[in-house]
Amino acid sequence: MRFAPAAAALSLALVMTSSVSVGQERDPDPRAGMLIAEGQAAMRAGDTQAAIDAYEAALAVDPGYTPIFLHLAEAARADELQGKAIRYYREALERDPNNLSAIAGEGEALAEKGAIERARLNLAKVQSLCGDSCPETRELAAAIAAAPHKPVMTAEASVEPQPQAN
Repeated sequence: MRFAPAAAALSLALVMTSSVSVGQERDPDPRAGMLIAEGQAAMRAGDTQAAIDAYEAALAVDPGYTPIFLHLAEAARADELQGKAIRYYREALERDPNNLSAIAGEGEALAEKGAIERARLNLAKVQSLCGDSCPETRELAAAIAAAPHKPVMTAEASVEPQPQAN
């Protein structure tokens, strides 16, 4: 019982130290950094599959480096795979809930997919975090404005009646 206060103080100090180190930005593993650069070059060249391959290899080398998920999401969006991009953005958001690039990117992918109301929720979150003048807010607002505004139909509403056999 004599050591309980000291143990509590020590555990509190360790928790505070570890929580501070988790939120800090860090550089990727050098090998992962090279693969990320290779993926970015492939994206600039228009070869999204080579970019995805490089980013996935970088993720295998350094699975704790969150920005790789943002690169994978951008490559998926370039291939018009918005659902896959949203999954990558959400993985980045699980690791860093206030990542403006991930919130805005997810909103843009949602808008491209036609989920305008959910994209507007992301816009509101980005606006609350950085205001109306930050680039993420402007890009997401432009993506929402440019998105197709067609109503989402349920499967039941789009089924055509089958002819009756007499």
